Order: sequence, then C-alpha cells, then structure tokens
Amino acid sequence: MVFGDLSLSPLYVYRSTFSGRLGNYQTEDTVFGAFSVIFWTLTLISLFKYVLILLSADDNGEGGIIALYSLLSRNAKFCLLPNHQASDEEISTYNYPGNSSRNLSSSSLLRRFIERHKESKTSLLVLVLLGACMVISIGALAPAISVFSSIEGLKFRSKDVHSNTVVIIACFLLVLLFVLQHRGFHKLAFMFTPIVILWLLSIAAVGIYNILRWNPVVYRALSPYYGYNFFKLTGKDGFISLGGILLCLTGSEAMFANLGHFTATSIRVAFTCVIYPCLILQYMGQAAFLSKNLSAAPMSFFASVPDTFFWPVFFVVTLAGIVASQAVISTTFSVVKECHAFGCFPRVKIVHSRRWLPGQIYIPEINWILMVLSLAVTMGFRSTKLIGNAYGIAYMTLAIVTTWLTFLVINLVWQKSLVLALLFTVLFGSVDIFYFSSSCMRIPKGGWVPLAFALIFLLTMYAWHYGLRNKYLYDQHTKLSMRWILSLGPSLGIIRVPGIGLIYTELASGVPATFTHFVTTLPAFYQVVVFVCVKTVPVSHVPHKERYLIGRIGPKSYRLYRCIIRNGYKDTYRDGDDLENDLVMSIAEFIQMEAEGCGAVDGSVDGRMAVVKTSEKFGTRLAIADLFGPGGSSSSHPTVVVSGYKSPTLQNLQASYEQESPQLNCRKRVRFELLDTNYKDPRVKEELLELVAAKCAGVTYIIGHSHIKARSNSPFLHRFAVNVVYSFLRKNCRSPAVALNIPRICLIEVGMNYNM
Repeated sequence: MVFGDLSLSPLYVYRSTFSGRLGNYQTEDTVFGAFSVIFWTLTLISLFKYVLILLSADDNGEGGIIALYSLLSRNAKFCLLPNHQASDEEISTYNYPGNSSRNLSSSSLLRRFIERHKESKTSLLVLVLLGACMVISIGALAPAISVFSSIEGLKFRSKDVHSNTVVIIACFLLVLLFVLQHRGFHKLAFMFTPIVILWLLSIAAVGIYNILRWNPVVYRALSPYYGYNFFKLTGKDGFISLGGILLCLTGSEAMFANLGHFTATSIRVAFTCVIYPCLILQYMGQAAFLSKNLSAAPMSFFASVPDTFFWPVFFVVTLAGIVASQAVISTTFSVVKECHAFGCFPRVKIVHSRRWLPGQIYIPEINWILMVLSLAVTMGFRSTKLIGNAYGIAYMTLAIVTTWLTFLVINLVWQKSLVLALLFTVLFGSVDIFYFSSSCMRIPKGGWVPLAFALIFLLTMYAWHYGLRNKYLYDQHTKLSMRWILSLGPSLGIIRVPGIGLIYTELASGVPATFTHFVTTLPAFYQVVVFVCVKTVPVSHVPHKERYLIGRIGPKSYRLYRCIIRNGYKDTYRDGDDLENDLVMSIAEFIQMEAEGCGAVDGSVDGRMAVVKTSEKFGTRLAIADLFGPGGSSSSHPTVVVSGYKSPTLQNLQASYEQESPQLNCRKRVRFELLDTNYKDPRVKEELLELVAAKCAGVTYIIGHSHIKARSNSPFLHRFAVNVVYSFLRKNCRSPAVALNIPRICLIEVGMNYNM
C-alpha cells in the first residue's frame, strides 16, 4: 500500500512530459535527457530526502505533516489552543527520544520568535493546514489518475474503443472503490501486497525487455550530463516539461505519511532493494523504446509492452491502480482524523472497528466527498494529461510544506545548527520550488483544480479552529470561581439525587458555566459529579495506563471530581470501549491513592491530579461482576454488594425501557462490588460505597448545546468567520455526542449562548 501510487507513475510520466511543445524536440538525445532528469529526481528526492532523512523525523513511529507539527507543538509550544498542562509532559511518549522539552536550547532565536508572536504561530498553523488540504486534494486526484490511466490501455489496444467508454469504465471502478470502503474492502487486504509485488516485477521485466531489444546503450543517460544537455536543447520548453517529469515523485510522500503502519527500516529496505531498482529499470526501458519509436509517446507504457503479455499486464495494472487508490484514500482519512484531533476539522464520524486492519479508519463524510470530487475530475477533464497537471501542483505544494516543517524540526527538535537546517532547505527546497515553478505554468490547463479544492478546505479548517479557539477562551473567561463553589457547602445549595453526572467540558481546569446554567434552571443534581475533559495531547498515542488523569474539586464531602482523558492524535474510540466503567474504576483508585498519600490532597481548590492506572494496585480493590449477565462474579474475594437507590417501580420501568431500546442492550452490563477489606479511614469506605451506589443508580451525560454569535462591534472578518462559516459548520456537522460516542438515551443537553 505504501508504494502503490509511486509504482504507478510510469503509466503517465513520459506521456505528460512530451505532451506539449517538447514533442517537437523528440530526438534520442531529448529522450535520454528526460530519463536522466527522472533518474536524478528520484534519487535526490525520493531516495535521499524521504527515505534517508525524512523517515528519521518520526513522532514515536508516526509520520506525515501532522506528526511534524506535533513534534514542534510540544517541543517549542507552537499550539494555539491553550489547554496545555505541565502534567502532559510526564507522558512517556511526550519527549522526543534522546531529548527533553526542558533541555531545549532556550537561546534559539527562531524558537523564541515564534513562541512570542501569535502571528508566527498562526502562519505555521496555516502552512500545516495547507499541506493537509493538499493531501485531501491528492485523495481526490490520485484515484482518478490511477484508475483512468490504467483503463486507457483499452483505447490503445483496440481502436474501436471510444474515449467515452474509457471514462464510463473508469467512473464505474471509482464508484465501486469508494462504495467498498466500508462494506468490505478490508477483507481483500491480503491481496494488496501480492498485486503490488506482481506489478513491480512486471514493469521491471518489461523495462529489461525494452532495454535489450531497442537501445542497450540507454544506460549512458544515467550521467547527469544528459540532464544538462536536455535543458540546453529544449530551453524554456524543457523547463515547462518538468511539470510532467515531477509526476515520477508522486507517492513519495506516502512513504513518510504511512510510517505509522510500518517501521522505517522496512520501508528503507523495500524501497532501496525493490521499488527503486524496478522503477529505474522501467523508466530506462521506456526511454530505450521511445528513442526508437518517437511517435509512441502519447501511450508510451502500453506501446512498450510486448503483445504477448499485454492482457496480463493490463489486468495487473488495473488491480494495482485500485490498490494505489485505496492507499491514498486511507492516508486522506488519517490526515482528516489528525486535523480533527487538533481541533482543525469539523466533527465527523470516525469508524474504527476491531475487525479492521490495525490503524485503519473510515470516515463516511470524507469518503463520499472524495468520490464526488474524483468523478467530477474524471468526467470533467477526460484526460490523463490534465489530471496530471492538477496532481503535480498538489504534490509539489505538499512537498514544499514538508520541507519547511522539516527545517524547523532539524533546528528546534533535533537541536542541530541553523546552518545545517538551512543547508537541507536550500538543497531540497530549491528542487521543490524549481518543479513547483514549472507546474505553475500548467495552472490554466487543469492546475487550478487543487488550488480551488485547497482554498475551500483551508477556509473550512481554519474557520473551525478559529471558532473553537475563541469558544475555549470564552469558556475560560466565564468559568466559575472556586470561592463561589466552596461557599455553597457540601450540598451545593441544591438537591442531590442518586446517580453520577458526567459534565463534558473543554476546560482542563475550573468549573464550566454549563454547570451553573443547569443548576439554576433545575436546582437539583446528581450525588456524584464528574467534570470530564477529553483533550488531545500533541503525541501520536497516549498509553492506556496514562490516559486518565483524576483529581478532586473542593473538599471530599462535595463529591466533585475532575477527569481529564488525554488522547493522542492517532488514538481512536473503538466499538466496545466502555468509558463509564473505566471512569468509575479510575475514581475509586484515586480515592484510595489519595487516602494513602499518593494522590491529591484535600483543600479548598483543585487538588493535584493523579494518573491512577499506573498504580500497581489498580483493579485489585474494586471488583467487577456480572460481565455476561446475571450470576457469577469476576472476583473470588469477599465483596460488599451495594444496592441501588431506585425503587422497585423505577427499576421495572427502566427494565421495560431497556427492552424497547436496542442501544441499551448493546452496552456492556457490569456490576461493581467493593472488596471487603479493612480501611484505616472509614470515610474512604463510605465514599467508595457512595460511588458504587451512584453507578448502580445510573450515569447521565451532560453536555452544552451552544448558540454562538459574534458581537456586533467586532471586526468584519471576525463576524464573518464566527456568524457565517463557523456557525454553518456547527449546524451541519456531527453533534458532540456522536463525536464522543455518548449514548443519546443517557444524554442531557444544556443550552448556552456565546457572544464572542
């Protein structure tokens, strides 16, 4: 899957290169020169830049532009959302290997400049979002060019096949590809590797055949002199033709983006030992063929395939085009999920079933958007050349973004000298800009498409992040003071009813205004109150043991707790994850750790928080029974069974309601039992009994339902971003309950007005 897109580029590189005025210069020296440029481009960019250097710029094994931004965000504090906590730096995956955020050179002028200027942080975020937008654009363009170029072999083989027929077949395969994303494409994953290997061996064999038959001296074109001679002979037209040559690089970014699924060593070995030689042999073979068949450039690949092996190769290339498209689509899903985790993409439904491949996700909204865009591009352009022009612009823009982010990583994360970082940028950035300048010449001929896509997605993503950040700052400004909470007494001035109330808030500290709005409207609340904050830490994965951070608000008698659930940008909720049970177990462990002097201390303000699952005693002091229904206990130790508060009438009513609600029946049914052990402080046992009884009574989720509006005296751009773009996105994207996997039958929404 990693090399599928890269290995398909021989289908259209020479065709796009010689499609313009360069066809007038089509001689043996010109063909050899084009191959020389292709060879050195692959060697310099794909081999040296990506394989040897960029694969080392991983974030705990993850790659891609979001991984680079994550490294910068936690090592140089570039993130704009102010929800960072000192305890986040204690996560085992937080610090870069061999480095510590506390040991970073404080004298770095570049680091201090970016940290002190909000405009610099904003510019960096926009740069990253631009790269993410280009990944999404590639997700729409790559399937179109891969499938369409593989089907074009029919047109070459049979003159009776009309162009419309090729377009119809390509559109049918694209629809089938996107429809199968959720319905069972993962079941065919075992075929992906054999297909790509067979394709690579096929193009290598065809390349060797063409070299031996048509022009064995083509190996001389490996000399950079032929590349120099190419530009000397063709001049400006040769520079414009670089927009086609750069297509040999498309797919190189996938090696870095898919680093999380494989190790850097495996990718390096596979590329240097298999992929790189096969591609060079194929490009060399096509050059040998074209040097003796100058008129065959429009369909050079299929024309170079021997007639005997045409149909087997055509069948394999069609399958390889589908596999390559699948890889690009999966990468697009991953990038959208990572942007969503950083608060830079509207809420979407992220599906990750346990039966799927590890790390593979599915996003329905993005899948259908990509399908519509791919079909529109295929039916609108009806030409590999025009789609290639658009693909080239998207890829080179992404390459430039990656180069600049790597420059910052080398200087700020690796702590290398600024001279070394500039040397990397000048060497590879100059090549990127050189090719990008050539691609810009093709903007009127299809290159405008990814720019239009990027503009729409960039406006959407930045407006969402802008509105989310302003909402967070507003919540911080309007949160309740602890002095007011403490003045209410243990009952909080309201009636405390049985049960657990989970109040979702984006604040990592303080009591949100949602709580006040609820109790002033309905002066009653649950006996146990937990303020739950689900936030993303700038790391790829947070170990499950370190995910729950538990603390207490106010004195013990208030029964107010805080739970911060820390996720990495690659972490996903899976079917079967049970937040309620994990939360109760974590709070119970915190209560006992606190009594033993390991957790927070009682006080009048927020206590210190503890990562409870790292305790060796976690799960040994509170038993879970009835995992599979009535009867049977999960613990052999003596237990204290706590009965619920509900009357028999309410229990019967709940049972009948559960029978009518399939969603309730699907949830895991457990019963918590307190182990009958000796407690030094009887108040600890009392608090644990109250917690378990509250769980038996039921858990209710409380979340804010916001109506956001900008102030009338705000600047025009602020009002446009908040009132128009952000409000539209909030109304038309997934609700917070869906994004957080909150069961709607246990949900209470509290209306809130925001005037920002």
